[in-house]
Amino acid sequence: MIRIKDTTLLRRYSLPRKPTAPTDMHTTHRSRTLIRTATIALGLLAAGITFAAEPATLEEALLGGKVSLNLRARYEGVDQTGLKDADAFTLRTRLGYTTAAYQGFKASLEFENIASPDGDAYSQAGLNSSGAGKAVVADPVGSEVNQVWLSYTTGATSLTAGRQRLVLDNARFVGDVGWRQNAQTFDAFVLQNKSVEKLALTYAYLDRVNRVFGHKHAQGAWKSDSHLVNAAYTGLPYGTLTTYVYLLDFDSAAASSCATYGLSFAGTAPVSDALKITYRSEYARQVDYGSSTLDYASDYYAIETGLAHKLGSLALGYEVLGSDHNVGFKTPLATLHAFNGWADLFLNTPASGLRDLYIKAAVSLPGEVKLLAFYHHFEADRGGAGLGSEFDLQLGRKLYKSVTGLVKYAAFDRATTTLPNVQKLWVQVEYAF
Repeated sequence: MIRIKDTTLLRRYSLPRKPTAPTDMHTTHRSRTLIRTATIALGLLAAGITFAAEPATLEEALLGGKVSLNLRARYEGVDQTGLKDADAFTLRTRLGYTTAAYQGFKASLEFENIASPDGDAYSQAGLNSSGAGKAVVADPVGSEVNQVWLSYTTGATSLTAGRQRLVLDNARFVGDVGWRQNAQTFDAFVLQNKSVEKLALTYAYLDRVNRVFGHKHAQGAWKSDSHLVNAAYTGLPYGTLTTYVYLLDFDSAAASSCATYGLSFAGTAPVSDALKITYRSEYARQVDYGSSTLDYASDYYAIETGLAHKLGSLALGYEVLGSDHNVGFKTPLATLHAFNGWADLFLNTPASGLRDLYIKAAVSLPGEVKLLAFYHHFEADRGGAGLGSEFDLQLGRKLYKSVTGLVKYAAFDRATTTLPNVQKLWVQVEYAF
């Protein structure tokens, strides 16, 4: 998985209301363009490179790789106003193989299966007719190729082409939705460079978004003509400065097409040997883009500060997703479960926007148990109407060398009848090899 370290200064600046959309291309033509571009880039990277030592043979690289196995068994129960309770028992199995590097090249293939002893005990996001009227658990059963990619690395530059996971910063805008049994992946090529000291540059072209609903779902895959640019600088005294431009254009989800320009700063400052202040701030401006027929321009800003000690941490945060012309700020590629409450009431930003005032605490308990808790208070950004509050609690522990256990609970209490009351419970055991 490609991941850029979570970094992020609250700062407003003027940006164009609506950038010029890229020229529309037929999907098959775009796919050929992606393959040609990736091939050319690989050739340019490889050209003229002299290796300091004789590399392993191709056969040794193919046979000397690493097998990966991940098993994640989970129970998820959902009690939601207006729907029948859902009881989802699922097992996710991932089996993969990544070759050893050969003259800078490396390849990986990963298969994934999600099974359930009773797939009709919950709604698989509308895929099973027997789940009608029941609460949704977005873990549909099925099998797929989860990842298949080829990478080339030389010096401080790497290129990865194919189906892959991609997480940028704290996953607020681009993530792999790792909480769900079927993670989000991208058919893409990703170019990264760290030639300048303490500066990490990332460019990604996304040809297709493979979403958590699976390939059988009508919204399981989005055809894409999207560009991501991210630059993170870690050379500042007390934190990392990140700037980004995300130009998202989706043929099959035009309303989610948008252009986002942002800046963030995150870091820590020591108070004593055992105590430090933590802080993170971010601002982004978003406008309609590409295939979108909407006309809006909205803002996002977030600030969080707290204290961290070896025994735990405490933080207070405030996040706002704005609204314009009755269109809420969009984050279609985010790891949404990690934000605005684990009950997942605000996976899509309300038309009136969203304000989230929250406090979070993490504590190391006896027996190597890790506790994480949140309290959220939600309001509409436009008008300030109360939406509700939520309490989240998680207990996790490493059970054996490669086995972890987790119990997690979320309870959303509505302040308006336009939203449901929701309670969710998870019990999970995961093995990773």
